[in-house]
Amino acid sequence: MKGSAGQTAKPKRTDAEKRESRIGWAFMAPFGVLFALVFILPIFWAIYSSFFRQVSEGGGAYGGGELVNKFVGLQNFQYAITSSAFWTGVGRVLIYTVIQVPIMIISALALALLLDSFIVKRVTAFRLGYFLPYAIPGVVASIIWVYLYNGQISPIVKGLAAIGINVDFFATNVVLGSMANITTWTFTGYNMLIFLAALQAIPHDLYEAARIDGANGFQIAMRIKLPNVRAAALLAMLLSIVGTIQLFNEPQVMSTADSGIGKAYTPMMMALSTSQGTLTPGGDGPASAIAIVMALIAGVLAALYALVERKVNEQ
Repeated sequence: MKGSAGQTAKPKRTDAEKRESRIGWAFMAPFGVLFALVFILPIFWAIYSSFFRQVSEGGGAYGGGELVNKFVGLQNFQYAITSSAFWTGVGRVLIYTVIQVPIMIISALALALLLDSFIVKRVTAFRLGYFLPYAIPGVVASIIWVYLYNGQISPIVKGLAAIGINVDFFATNVVLGSMANITTWTFTGYNMLIFLAALQAIPHDLYEAARIDGANGFQIAMRIKLPNVRAAALLAMLLSIVGTIQLFNEPQVMSTADSGIGKAYTPMMMALSTSQGTLTPGGDGPASAIAIVMALIAGVLAALYALVERKVNEQ
């Protein structure tokens, strides 16, 4: 049957299909509500509050007065993008990302290739062991490593000193690497699982055909396995870039043991300090503006990487 526009009319859904659809939406409803409350709503609230700033009104000649939220338009964003402390923190985070992410991704890929090979037996035990650091909350992991970095009590520092190697993990030119080590230790196993899932999805017929043609294990890894994990590598890189741009736990915890790590060491620390009023201007408005600018920077970096990856794959 055709409608007035000459197009084929869509068949009407049966009562059973409508019932299944309602059941499906009913199962999704709890997740949808929670997702909106803990993710969508805070984003809109952050955008809204970024246009306001706490100012004092009603004070006399000696100050005082009541703090009220005042609409300031784009002044909070102007504060963020013109702050030298903000861009210094962004620079630290970018250096951190350029160094830490490739090391972590290469390590994760190497572990995944090792577990996918015929060399390693009892893969489940190794896979669980590599993944366990990710199960430890980020703050707890940072506290553990701060203990291991402490020159007074650290078995690592004392062990290195015993063989004549004196290391200060909190030195100015070393502390960023110390943070990178914590992140790498925590998230390498997580990214390894992404690569391992992609490797195990490759048809084993390809391996058999390659062995019949005389290919060894290294050639199979380079010419079959690696090309087939590009999509997984893109996902892991995107997640890692977005995650490292939000660097917070490691420097925040390490600042308790290193006074050289200031309140604006990274943009996320700057946002927290601003919201707590320990940096000027204080309040939720400037902090939200900083967070939104960082979200935009993370989105641009992720988009640029995805574009470069697509161009490379097309060649």
